[in-house]
Amino acid sequence: MKKVLILGGGFAGVEAAIFLRKKGYSVTLISDRDYFYIYPTSIWIPTGEAEFEDICVPLKDLQEAHGFELIIDEVKEIHSKERRVVCANGEYRCEYLVIAIGSGKVKHEGSEHFLSICGKPEESLEIKERIDALIEKGGGKIAMGFGGNPKDPSNVRGGPAFEVLFNVHNELKKKGIRDKFELTFFAPMEKPGARMGPQALKMMDLFFNKLNIHKHFGKKIKRFEADGIVFEDDSKLESDFTMFIPAGDGHPVFRNSDLPLNEAGLIKVNDYCEVMHDYDETPEKYNVFAIGDSVALDGPDWRAKQGHIAEVMARNVAFNIDAIAKGSEERKGYLDHLNILCVMDSGDGAAFVYRDNKGGKMIPMPVIGHWLKKGWGWYCRNSKLGKIPRIPGM
Repeated sequence: MKKVLILGGGFAGVEAAIFLRKKGYSVTLISDRDYFYIYPTSIWIPTGEAEFEDICVPLKDLQEAHGFELIIDEVKEIHSKERRVVCANGEYRCEYLVIAIGSGKVKHEGSEHFLSICGKPEESLEIKERIDALIEKGGGKIAMGFGGNPKDPSNVRGGPAFEVLFNVHNELKKKGIRDKFELTFFAPMEKPGARMGPQALKMMDLFFNKLNIHKHFGKKIKRFEADGIVFEDDSKLESDFTMFIPAGDGHPVFRNSDLPLNEAGLIKVNDYCEVMHDYDETPEKYNVFAIGDSVALDGPDWRAKQGHIAEVMARNVAFNIDAIAKGSEERKGYLDHLNILCVMDSGDGAAFVYRDNKGGKMIPMPVIGHWLKKGWGWYCRNSKLGKIPRIPGM
């Protein structure tokens, strides 16, 4: 039986493990934490609508459901030409290597002064503690935003920043203390959220005005301080608590590897997610693949990394590995599947956002949208555990 080694227990890694096991391969998954974290639904932890345990699926449960080998360890080095991986507690080899350990974060001066909903999962609990402290205090200034990476614009997470702020607004409103807080959304680009399309951008502006959320756009961030954010012109946005999502860049482990990287330190792959080694022009010769946030994503200017794209890559890699093993020339690529798709939650409703090459749209879904996203979280957990059928393509 061919042996596949998967690095990473997120959306991409778990999906690859599930579909490779369906095809009968011996799969070993290495993760530095023992649970799969459903990041899109972690937005409810800061407001107390979800508990931390609600967002975690033990990898042991997924292992038992699908029959892959699980190793909890930290990857230190990747020697892709040899398909050899060095971890903190061991060294591993395989016939096929799938890299899905995500990305690193763009470094900012004063990063100790903000928390991120897309950072380490435990930070979601710290965000809740900081917001609860301000509520107990009786009010304050809260700033939330996200950053960009000019070297790789696709590696940006803006949606969760919007969602957490909207949910905090809704929670404060329910408590009858919204007027005691000043909420501000900030970003270094002139039009944050522009990749969703002009209609969505216009609707976001209406949201901000309706909810009395201040905007601070178009100035590069110089540093973060305990009481706010300093921008390139030395102006300062005061904040009692700052939530910020840095843009992604290459994972630190990639620097200890022989992987081909782009300017941002992300792995170069082709449409089939084969790592494009510069040894020669035959990437399939090395049987090394990269998926999800680890890769330098090709495609249109509006492209963005999302969980469903990571899962498309993972399913394609399972297909492509099987095709290679069988000597078939057939391959599946991810470029035809690029789109932006999300349900942007506000706590009391949501908006359906979709973008492809034909344009973008944002459709408000009062009340029902919130429960639709809740339902997706339930579906994500239970379908991955094999307790309910998978919806085709999801």
